[in-house]
Amino acid sequence: MRVLIVDDEPLARTALAQILAARPDVERFDSARDAVEAQERLSKESYDVMLLDISMPELSGLDLLGRLQSYGRPLPSVVLVTAHAQHAVEAFEKHAVDYVLKPFSSERVNQALEFACRRTASERAARLVELMPHLSTLTQPNSTKIGIKSNGRILFINPHDVVVVQAEGNYVLLQQETGSSLLRESISTIAEKLKPYRFVRIHRSVLINASFVQEIRPCATGEYELRMKGGKEYAVTRTYKKNLKSLAEFWIGTGTFLDD
Repeated sequence: MRVLIVDDEPLARTALAQILAARPDVERFDSARDAVEAQERLSKESYDVMLLDISMPELSGLDLLGRLQSYGRPLPSVVLVTAHAQHAVEAFEKHAVDYVLKPFSSERVNQALEFACRRTASERAARLVELMPHLSTLTQPNSTKIGIKSNGRILFINPHDVVVVQAEGNYVLLQQETGSSLLRESISTIAEKLKPYRFVRIHRSVLINASFVQEIRPCATGEYELRMKGGKEYAVTRTYKKNLKSLAEFWIGTGTFLDD
């Protein structure tokens, strides 16, 4: 069995490599640091299984699957290895054979590798039915409150009341409709924690609450302007423009400027 690991986290790549190295049926495995590098490897080499992360810079794991399918080439059996349970259904629609949630155990990864050797459509459907009850509990936040440790006390706020999160040096500022809170945290960490609440990254230092977005306007520079309720506007850089698609469940009308 030839396996390709695709993950932008060095620790995850190392852990998966150790699991593969211990298996006698793995004759070879390679690692890619992101989906772009994986695409290059897949154009030159063939693999039986791909252990694929979803959330990666430039190109996500699901985007990579979409590109590979459009080429019409046979795909390796794809096992998603990710911290984000909410993408499970889309992953199976794109013919992933299993879905391993981080943090993972050696036993769970080995189970997925065994299953990857049997990838008929009926088995994929059965696996999705088996996993969905477990995944649905993971995608729902256990509480509607965020606990913020600040100045020796803990402040509880509702994430749905936060309009914008902005990086301020080593801190992030959570701006609500009335008031704001400053906490020592990186914007990347807070972005992962707030993703279940429909926060979208539009700039390296800005997250917005999708519920407060009213309008998107394209700019001549290739960037976008996003207007929030209340009239405040934010620039959306080209790096993050693909995230704008997640602002709505579906899109109506003609025009495809977000696909440019």
